[in-house]
Amino acid sequence: PGRMAALCLRKLIHQATRNETSCINKYLDIPLVQTMQKTTFSQALMMVMASAKRRLMFVPTKSFCTTEEAEKKPEGKGKKPNAPKTFGSIGRKIPQRILHVISENGDSLGNMHRGDVIRLMNERDLKLVPLRENEEPPVYRLMTGKQIYEEQLKRREKQKASSKAGPVQLKELTFSAAIAKHDLEIKIRQIQQWIDKKHHVRISVQQQNVADGPEKMLALFDQIVETMPEKATYLSQPRVIKEGKSTCVLRHMSDKEASEYRKMEKEKTDILNQESGNETESSELQ
Repeated sequence: PGRMAALCLRKLIHQATRNETSCINKYLDIPLVQTMQKTTFSQALMMVMASAKRRLMFVPTKSFCTTEEAEKKPEGKGKKPNAPKTFGSIGRKIPQRILHVISENGDSLGNMHRGDVIRLMNERDLKLVPLRENEEPPVYRLMTGKQIYEEQLKRREKQKASSKAGPVQLKELTFSAAIAKHDLEIKIRQIQQWIDKKHHVRISVQQQNVADGPEKMLALFDQIVETMPEKATYLSQPRVIKEGKSTCVLRHMSDKEASEYRKMEKEKTDILNQESGNETESSELQ
């Protein structure tokens, strides 16, 4: 009975594996059908297991994980992780619960719940702009659309100027308040050349007669600046650093400052022309 059972089982295996001979031969390197015909079932089974054991190999794979970390999408190829954020409104999706809010006028409104902030935005038709999100609580400012636009233009202009200009150098010049006119003109030409190159210029003036006071030195600084209209302005206002010596730092005007300067000068000229016209009319009437 045992021999008959083995023969029946071997026949069943032979039928089941008839169509899979090529696949088994490829992976186990055993002519299974021929082996089944020449050996008992137990011997053939042992040979198959031994061959499978020889071909067993471990393949490293990633572990399966369903946490949020595994579900994170990779960043886009074009994105820079440390790229600066664009200045603008975040809408009404405020991630933090408590905020330190600054009004559109620059006044501190203290810490507020985001619900109260949204209500304030709706009442005043304002937008919320993040200033310092890493602080605790984070600092936000309420701004109008016009304020945001002007700030964006200012930052764009500053970034454009910094990318075009090279490293700013600080030049220094020292002379006496009693300097001769010709020598002063030479100093002013040197200052103009530095200003044209967008350098900063520190001017120090030594006053020989301390009894005259600092007014003479301050007037000298203004005289130098007036020789470079639409170009030079104060980076550091004139100040007395010690008795008998004053200093200031000049820099080149930005395009916006130069435009405002021209506008202001035009308004001054219009006012003077209007006053002179009024004087002429009054004299004619007399």
